Amino acid sequence: MRHSSGYRRLNRTHEHRKALWANMAGSLIEHEQIKTTLPKAKELRPIVEKLITLAKRGDLHSRRLAASQLKQDKHVARLFEILGPRYKDRQGGYIRVLKAGFRYGDMAPMAIIEFVDRDPSAKGAADLARLDAAED
Repeated sequence: MRHSSGYRRLNRTHEHRKALWANMAGSLIEHEQIKTTLPKAKELRPIVEKLITLAKRGDLHSRRLAASQLKQDKHVARLFEILGPRYKDRQGGYIRVLKAGFRYGDMAPMAIIEFVDRDPSAKGAADLARLDAAED
């Protein structure tokens, strides 16, 4: 009988995986598209889709549950103010995983994970804002 085969462990401890998913989910919420390895992308999809479902509910308990999984408050705010209302009428399937070839160094299969109805201007918007603030 093969136990604990419900998810990929990715050669990481439980705490490392928990931090990895929190960071990657926050990056995906902020940029709406990220590039990572295929196994990580496939494991990240259900995590972020559950967060979107919480954002669609929109109550205080959902906000606290999402804040317990994400590291930064700005990601929670973006999740509930922008992404929740955007997918209000959609019954699931918020995330798309596209295969993107292989990484040059170790031939790891790469993937692009993105929101289905994403805003193309969101990718890199925080970096542009930071550069504009530095110039002023």
